[in-house]
This record gives sequence, structure tokens and C-alpha cells, in this order.
Amino acid sequence: MPLTLTPHEALVYIMITTSAADGRITELELQEISDLVERMPVFSGFTTDSIPHLAEDCVKLLSDDEGTGLEKMLELVKESLTPRLHETAYALAVEVAAVDLVAEQEELRFLELMRDTLDIDMLVAAAIERSARIRYRTLV
Repeated sequence: MPLTLTPHEALVYIMITTSAADGRITELELQEISDLVERMPVFSGFTTDSIPHLAEDCVKLLSDDEGTGLEKMLELVKESLTPRLHETAYALAVEVAAVDLVAEQEELRFLELMRDTLDIDMLVAAAIERSARIRYRTLV
């Protein structure tokens, strides 16, 4: 397991962990992660080619034998990102959670842990979550 991550890798780890929080990583979520990497300015200079390898490493870290993989991953991400990217990481996590139009309890719990670890202001988090709900709203 890596001792450090690049900022790009840390953001991918956050998205993979959000996807895996409910016990499964769906094709829709993986496609959303790839789409976000391809279109978001924060991923400039990064390609989707390494996502499968990063996902594999992330899942290994999350499923460590000591049961502390999630905490280790969040601390690794916090160390790898500047504070100005913490809100970006949260926004990317919310995008992945929202893509299937249902946020499972496990995903919501992960978002809560992430907010606490990265010191995301509650009003900022609420605004990010609200904007995702609006973007993913359906006609029915």
C-alpha cells in the first residue's frame, strides 16, 4: 500500500470509497468516476487509465485485517490534499453517491465521516448536497 497519494489519486480514492460504501461498486458509479475524471478541471493532466489499478489498491486498503482501513484511507487522503481541495473531494464524493439516485445509509455515513475528517463546514456540505439533489432530480 502506498504511504502517500498524489492529489489526483486521493480524489479517486474518495470516489471509489463512496462507491464501495454500500458493499458494491456498480458500473454506473464507475462510469461516473471516469466521466468526472475526464471533465473536471481538477483532474487536468490525469487520465482514466489508472482508475482500475487505483480502485484495486483502494479496496485492499479499505479491507485491511485490522478493520481500520477506512480511517487509514481518510487520513491518507487528508495528508495528500491541500485544505482548499477538501471541499472538492466532498463534492466528488456526493456526485458518486447521487448518480444512482439513491444514497444508501452506508454512503451517508461515509460522507459524514469524510466531513468530520476533512473539516467540511456544515453549510458548505449542505450546499454541495443540495446542488447534487437538484442536478440529479427526475421529472417524476
